[in-house]
Amino acid sequence: MRRNPNSRTALAVCGALVMLACACPLRGEIIDRIAVSVGSSVITVSDLDREIRVVAFLNGAPPDFTPAQKRATVERMVEQKLVQKELESSRYPAPSAKDVEPALDKFRKEQSGGAAGYAKALADYGITNQDVVDELLWQRTLLLFIDVRFRPGVQVSDEEIRRYFDDVVKPAVEAAHSGDPAALEAYRDRIEETLIGPRVDQEVDQWLLQARQRAEIVYHEEALQ
Repeated sequence: MRRNPNSRTALAVCGALVMLACACPLRGEIIDRIAVSVGSSVITVSDLDREIRVVAFLNGAPPDFTPAQKRATVERMVEQKLVQKELESSRYPAPSAKDVEPALDKFRKEQSGGAAGYAKALADYGITNQDVVDELLWQRTLLLFIDVRFRPGVQVSDEEIRRYFDDVVKPAVEAAHSGDPAALEAYRDRIEETLIGPRVDQEVDQWLLQARQRAEIVYHEEALQ
């Protein structure tokens, strides 16, 4: 039987490809390990790292990669996954990139000193403009979700508004304005917002607690150190 002169080379190439194929998943796992899995979704170490950097960037603070901050950030990201699952199963209003442009433009001017300063700040934090846009979009998406999903079910009575006005607003206003009388109707909307806010937060917290109980959440503690 005549041997193909290229057989040795072919076998060597195949062997190298097999080794490369085996090595790639391992390398990928080392570079981008899973920090948390939420059902079929995952939050990787690079996702966590980017979230810490972007939030620090928007807050004008240095990135904090301590275990405590990683834990707090990943818990917020778990909640994001739970909300995203709800968004996928129901119809909720979705913002577009244009909706966050005013906030982004304001940030560039006030915090970064214009386009050049903004670009340098992004580089210093190791993030991209798209990372910032995605974060602002998510924040707006979450607010819309809360407004549509929870706010309509929270009501306050006229009696509660009146009591808050008499006990809190009226004394403060009259003290600040040398005893001038304060009118309830001038403050009604703000009082209602003040009373509704904490109740909406409670509804959201309760929903998240139940969503967590329904979901299979697995933490990879070594990735959070």
